[in-house]
Amino acid sequence: MANWDAPASPAWQESPQPEAPRGNGMGVAALVLGILACVLFWTVIGAVLLGLLAVVFGIIGARRGRRPGVRHRTKAVVGACLGALALLVGAVLTAFAVVIWKSDEFRDYRECLRHADTQSETTQCARDFGHSLEN
Repeated sequence: MANWDAPASPAWQESPQPEAPRGNGMGVAALVLGILACVLFWTVIGAVLLGLLAVVFGIIGARRGRRPGVRHRTKAVVGACLGALALLVGAVLTAFAVVIWKSDEFRDYRECLRHADTQSETTQCARDFGHSLEN
C-alpha cells in the first residue's frame, strides 16, 4: 500500500550532504590581534594587552583546529607566534625604558629641564643629555 501523504522525493535529495568545514573564530581573532600587536609593539597596550590576547586566542584556536572539519588552525598558530613576538619585544623595550628612566643622565636631564626658562635653555639641556649618552 502506498503512502499518499508523503511526497515523493528525488534520489538526489536522499543522499546526505557533505558537512561544510566549520570556521574557527578564535584562530582568525588571534591572527588579527597578533598583527595589531606587532604593529603597536612600541606601546604598552599594543605589546602587552594585544600580544597576550593573541597568544591566548591562538592557543584556544589551535586546540579547536585539531578537531576534524575545523579550519584556520594555521592562522591561530601564526597569531599566537606574532603575539608572543610582540610580547617579547615589548618587554625588552619596557626594560630598556626603565633603565634609561632610572639612569643618572636622565635624572640630570629632567632636573635641567625643570630649571630651564627659555627655549634655548631647553635645547641646551637636550644637547647636554645627548653628549652625556655619547660618553
